[in-house]
Amino acid sequence: MTTAAAARTTDETVDAFFAAFGAGDSEALLGQFADTVDFHVVGSPNVPWSGSRSTKDEIAEFFGLFPQLLSGPESFEVTTRVTQGEDAVVIANCVFEVIATKKKFHNRYALHFTVVDGRIARYHMYEDSYAIHEAFTA
Repeated sequence: MTTAAAARTTDETVDAFFAAFGAGDSEALLGQFADTVDFHVVGSPNVPWSGSRSTKDEIAEFFGLFPQLLSGPESFEVTTRVTQGEDAVVIANCVFEVIATKKKFHNRYALHFTVVDGRIARYHMYEDSYAIHEAFTA
């Protein structure tokens, strides 16, 4: 861990995460995460990215799924952020289209981040897995 990463606040780390994600910079994105992460996405079993992960390789695979499966995003907006100490909860809206089915889904979701020493140690995502499930169903 670099001294710069350790000196970052929770909000600065979350901002760096969204900047890297938005730019499609997978190296910078993965650099926001600790070596081992409590990473969980609640969702329907047919949503390819749902489930638990913990290593950077597993997290890289998670973020690598989106450009393979989805076009877009058609829209993306962070509507709320609440930060207290190491924890931040972000509520956002986005619209994506599933490439295979050509169906769009609107997803209002919440992300719970915990940042320790300037790195994301917890990433829990709560999303509308029903809407996503429907979009993946032909």
